[in-house]
Parts: sequence; structure tokens; C-alpha cells
Amino acid sequence: MAPRSQLEISTGAVQRLIKEEASYHRELQQQKGRIQKLEAQNPSEDENRDYMLRQERLALEETERVFPSLKVKIDEAIAKLGSLLVEEGKKGAESNVEHITAAKEAIAQARTAEREIA
Repeated sequence: MAPRSQLEISTGAVQRLIKEEASYHRELQQQKGRIQKLEAQNPSEDENRDYMLRQERLALEETERVFPSLKVKIDEAIAKLGSLLVEEGKKGAESNVEHITAAKEAIAQARTAEREIA
């Protein structure tokens, strides 16, 4: 089996980062749901409510702090993939069409994810 090209590796990195960001967004929504549920509870029903609410809010803040650095990583990965696409395109007939197509799809997915999140 031939070693993976830089284009394949970069494509995989972009795809992984997109999945990671989606996972953090799901986690964020779940945390918000748990916070709403805890806030709706009567404080006298659960002695542990205030503590749990504080912990959930801290977890929410931690999750929110991940997004700026993750966005930078995604942007850098897209830029690297874009430059590798240009290099691959310069190879002419020797370029791997499947890898180019996969890379373009990964960039399109990342751009779509950015629009959905914004």
C-alpha cells in the first residue's frame, strides 16, 4: 500500500475538524438543555440543584471557549488544503482526480458548516 499523500492527509484533517466542531455544537446544545432543566426545578426538590447548575454552567463556558481556537485550526487546515490543491492541480495529467475531488468536497463541507454556525 502506497503512503498517503499530503493532500489525503490534509483532507482527512479538515474532515476530522468539521466533525469535531459539530460534536462540540451538539454538546453545547445538550448542556444548555440540562441547564434549562435544572433551572426549571424547584430548589426545594433537589438539595444538589445549585451545585449541579454551577457545574453545568462551568462546563458550558469551557465548551464555548473551545470554538475560537477550533475555528482558527479549521481555517488553517482549509488554507493548507487549498495550497495543496493548487500544487496537485499543477501536476496536470499526473494529478489524482479522486484526491482532488475529496479535497474540494471537504472544503465545501467546511464552508457550509461555517455558514450554518454563523
